[in-house]
Parts: sequence; structure tokens; C-alpha cells
Amino acid sequence: MAAKDGYAADRENIKTFLVEYCVTDDDDKKVFKYAAQLNKLAHREQVAITIELDDVAEQDEELAANIMKNTRRYCSIFSDVIFELLPTYKEREVIAKDALDVYIEHRLLMESRNRRVNEDRDARNNFPQELMKRFEVYFKAPSKDKAVAIRDVKAENMGKLVTVRGIVTRSTEVKPMMVVATYTCDRCGAETYQPVNSLSFMPVQDCPSEDCRVNKAGGRLYLQTRGSKFMKFQEIKIQEHSDQVPVGHIPRSLTILCRGENTRIGQPGDHVVITGIFLPLVRSGFRQMVSGLLSDTYVEAHRIACLNKTDESELGAELTPAELAELSQDDFYTRLASSIAPEIYGHLDVKKALLLLLVGGVDKRPDGMKIRGNINICLMGDPGVAKSQLLGYIDRLAPRSQYTTGRGSSGVGLTAAVMKDPHTGEMILEGGSLVLADMGVCCIDEFDKMAEADRTAIHEVMEQQTISIAKAGIMTCLNARVSILAAANPAFGRYNPRRTIEQNIQLPAALLSRFDLLWLIQDKPDRDNDLRLAKHITYVHQHGVQPASNVKTMDMNLIRRYISLCKRKNPVIPDELTDYIVGAYVELRREARNNRDMTFTSPRNLLGILRLATALARLRLADAVEKDDVSEALRLLEMSKDSLNQTTTNERRTHIPNTSDKIFALVRELAGQSKTVKVSEVMDRCTTKGFKPDQVDMCLEEYEELNVWQVNQTRTKITFI
Repeated sequence: MAAKDGYAADRENIKTFLVEYCVTDDDDKKVFKYAAQLNKLAHREQVAITIELDDVAEQDEELAANIMKNTRRYCSIFSDVIFELLPTYKEREVIAKDALDVYIEHRLLMESRNRRVNEDRDARNNFPQELMKRFEVYFKAPSKDKAVAIRDVKAENMGKLVTVRGIVTRSTEVKPMMVVATYTCDRCGAETYQPVNSLSFMPVQDCPSEDCRVNKAGGRLYLQTRGSKFMKFQEIKIQEHSDQVPVGHIPRSLTILCRGENTRIGQPGDHVVITGIFLPLVRSGFRQMVSGLLSDTYVEAHRIACLNKTDESELGAELTPAELAELSQDDFYTRLASSIAPEIYGHLDVKKALLLLLVGGVDKRPDGMKIRGNINICLMGDPGVAKSQLLGYIDRLAPRSQYTTGRGSSGVGLTAAVMKDPHTGEMILEGGSLVLADMGVCCIDEFDKMAEADRTAIHEVMEQQTISIAKAGIMTCLNARVSILAAANPAFGRYNPRRTIEQNIQLPAALLSRFDLLWLIQDKPDRDNDLRLAKHITYVHQHGVQPASNVKTMDMNLIRRYISLCKRKNPVIPDELTDYIVGAYVELRREARNNRDMTFTSPRNLLGILRLATALARLRLADAVEKDDVSEALRLLEMSKDSLNQTTTNERRTHIPNTSDKIFALVRELAGQSKTVKVSEVMDRCTTKGFKPDQVDMCLEEYEELNVWQVNQTRTKITFI
């Protein structure tokens, strides 16, 4: 009885709160916040009403605490109170009536007639309140409650209002879900109603009406679909963020059941904060027998907020004036770059490029065509030059990121998988790494180890920023607005300077041209450099921090917040810089045409320069790109090309002047399949190619000493061994 009295007192408090709660607007006028919403509900201008627990706590803190602890019960109490209050807020008749209105009017007429005939009817024949309700009640958690990780939602939260954050990995189609089942008797014509509270129900078969019970006729009930009430229903699955997963653990996931107005909000790849009631999933019949003593859990969604637009809410406090003053010093660009993976020695230009990748350029949409702003970078080089360490640091630094390896990822794992929904049996999409890293960075290590078929899945993502799917009857396009940071090893373990860049890297030109910067990091023996590197590594290993340097490094959280601030800027390129950029691009093409450049220069390189320049302007928090930004972008592009060209130019100096190799190639060509060739023929061929006789003699002696061939005593015939 005490609980009932408590609920009765709460009903009165709730009624008072809904009617009397008011706030003051800008003009110091009182606005009755919830009374205005009740007015809209009564006139069908609004479907969902959200009760903010901050407002409830202002009036009655104990009631707000009780709602947090026993949310489902208070949801039904609020619903009943609103149902009672709605007629008093109805000022005019709703003109646009639908089929359900006519149905309800007819039923109310029938019910009043039945009441006059017999007072004691079966409860199941009474008109249920759920059928009449044309509104939905949701709660918004107090603002002081922070979102918790999925693995922190435990048994103590059962039945309570919880707020979790994660990334949507799967969402089903929106389907109608039965809320009230209506049956008609084939004998007496009476209507029977059965409210459905779970995902499954057992249909009623025998008619409970008075006529059938007295006459013992035993009428059969038939489900009337038109008279039943249905509600929009969708199931989504969220997975915890990568930064919340302890090392060695599998990411936890949680099922979210969305009804009514909460459907169609979260798509795969969206980062969401969900407020809802944590409940056990009650099964019935055979499924309950199979599951035994175990029970699945789910969250009944009350509020879903996507974080794709509001990154600041995730990153915490804004930058203070003191922090901004510290960041706006002259050498802040170098300081920010040096603060990326400070434990790794050197590679300053690479770190600058990675900083620009985190900031990103500006997306452009001329006449509906999309030109991406995200910067893609590929790091290549010898083993042990800290490529994977750089990738791991960027993965930790970026607010949204996914880390994967080429060998451990399939094309489906990177893009999207088609799966069967356990509830409906339909085919649904589950997002892969690139979808889950939407609006962030996807780090792919061991990029060269990927299968060719899987690697082609990335082509569309890198340029169009979307993933087109046509599988199992599902034709759709998913967003993948992601920067790709790849790390690849040379094909033969170490970079071989005697081979071309295509032979060393073994990646197709279609893929390489999509990277804005290709960076080759080589491990060359150099006494002074090796000495400094060895001292640095031993110091870090001994003390756990980087050695003291001239540049003061910044905290990771500060860098993250500053990058978030930079992303809000949308700098433009002024007209006076156009000629300078065009001239620089034409010069790049001229060098490539003259074979001075080992990498292919395409119009994508021009877009890459523009992206790097806008990222540099963003980094300065400027609204326009300056000439220095374009110069720095060109310098970074030149440095990345030099890293690739350096080996080939050295090799060209040492290896190409060696005439003996060229003469040997001619002799090999003359011999063909046979093992012997005449010296006179060799002399004739070599002299026509511009070689002198003494050079031919020197070649013959050199390769004879190497036991490649033998020359007879008369010096007329060469025999290959």
C-alpha cells in the first residue's frame, strides 16, 4: 500500500510539474515549457514529448532520483498523466482525421453501448489505453551525468536510466511493431484487446466475452490487423570506441531497441550518445528453453544524439587564452610537429605531413561534384624506421580512428559486410573499418601485404569518400569520409637501389596516385646520425621519456583540442595565388616529362598541393591561404619526391657509366640460345653502338676472370660456361 500511496503522490507531483513548470525567455516572459508541448500533442502537431530530468530536479529532486532508478514505471505514470491532461488542452478539433480516428470513434460508441448492456465485462474486452495514445514519452538524463563506456554498464544498472556512447556498427530496417493486438470473435462479434509488451507474444484463442462464456459457444478469436496498433521499430548495435578497449580485449557491443521517433537516427559509422533504460531481454517458449539461465540485455532508447556534428562535446573544454597564446608563438608549426611521437628520433618533415593529415583540408562541392579535403599519406621504407610506431601514435591522437593491418583485413572487413538479422532474418549491412572511421583516420599497417582484390576496395574510398555496396539485393552507398594513413615495406624486405620504384613497392599506379604524399624512409648507415640515434634510443629506453631538446613538446590532449579548433576554419584560396600555384604545377609536370622525376605527376598532385595549403592555413587559424602556405606545401611534396628519387640518382651516377655491363648485355643478346659467339661479331656490334675496341677487350678479360665465359687461345670465339 505504501508504494501505491507513493505512486499516487508522485502522480500529483508529475501533474503539477507538467502544468506549472515554466522558464523565462529573453524578454523576461514566463514560458510554460511542458504545457505548450501538451497543447501541441493535443492538436497532433507533435508526437514525442521529452521530459528533461534537470527540470524535474528543480522542482522535486527526490522524484528525479526515483525516475532515474525506476524509469520504466515512471514512463507509464507520465504517460497516464499526460493522457488525462490532454483533453483539457484541446482547443479545437483536429481537421485532418485519419482512418484510426474513425475507428476509435466507432469503438468508443460501441464501448459506451456495451457498458449500458452489462457492467461486469471481462477486462480484456475493455478498450485499452495504449490504443488511444497518439504520443510518446521520453526522458533526457541530467546534464551532470556523463556517458559511460559499454563495459561499465553492469547488473546494478538494470532498470535504470543509463547513458552510453559508442559507434553504430549495424542498423536494421525500420519495421512496424505490434503494440496492441485486436481480435474479433467469429461467434459473438466482440472485440478483445491484448497489449504486447515484449518482442514476442502468444495470441489469445478463446473469446472471453460474456455471451460466449454464458452460452458456452466457445467462439474463436481472429487477429484484426486493421484494428491493431503498430509502432515504428528499429534495432541498432553499438560498439565501444577503440580508446575504451583495454589491450588484448575484444570490443563490447550493446543492442539498442529504438521505437517511434527515435528510429532512423543512427547509421553505421555514426558516433552516438544514447540515453535509455537498461533491461533484460525476456524470451518465451522454445527460445527461453534454449537460452537456459542466461539472459541477453538491451537498452530501450529514449534519446539518441549523433556526435558527427559536435566534436567539441567529446573533446572536453575549450582552449584557454593562455593555451592559445602558447600555441600562437612563431615556431608553433615546428613545435606541434615535434610533439607528434616525440619519443621517435628525427623525421620532422614526416611528422609535419602527419600533422596536416590530422587537420585536413576543406571539402569542396562544385555543382554537386565532391572534391575531398582529407589528406592521404603512404609511408614506405626499410624495417625498423618506426613506421608502425608513427601509425600507432596517430591512432591514439586522432579523436576518431581505426587501426588495422593489411594481412589481417579483408576487403569486406574494410568496407562493409552483409549479415542476416537474427530477429527478422533479413540481410543487413555491418560497417567495416573504413565506415567506422568516418570523419577520422584509418591507419593501415602492412599495406603491401594486402591481397590485390582487397586493395581495390580502397580506391573509391580514397577519392570519392564513399563505399558503394551491391550485395545480396542491397544496393546502397555508405559514407567513408576518412583520411588513410598507410605503411608499406619494400617488396624484398629492404629498399633495393638497383631496382626501380615500381619494382620496390609493387603497388599499382592507380593506388599510388591517390596518395597526396608518398614518403620513403631509408635506413642508411651514417656514423654521426647513427651515434645520435643510438643515444636517443638508449635514453628513451632507460628513462621512459624523450631526451631534453630545444623544442618544448606539448601534451597530447592539448594537441587534440587545438586540432579540433582548427577544423572549424574553412580557409579560401585568394585569386592572386592562382598564377603561382598553376606555375608550380606546370613546372612539376615539366620535370616529370624530362624523366627527372621517378613518380608519376598527375592532376591529383595539384589537388594535393591545394589540400596541404588549406590545412596549413587551418593550422594558423586563418581564413585565407597565403603564399607561404603554398610554398610549404610544395616543399613537403618536393621532399617526399626527393625521398623516392634520392636512391635512383645515386644509382644512376655509379652504375650507368659502367660500360662493361652494357657490352656484356650485347654479347648475351648476340649469343641468344647458343653457348658460343664469334669475337668478330661482338666487335662489329659494339663499334656500331659506339664502344671502343679496348673497352670490348677489357670487358672480355673482366668476365673471363669472373668465370662467366671462356675465350679460346686464338681470341676468336667466346663460350659461355
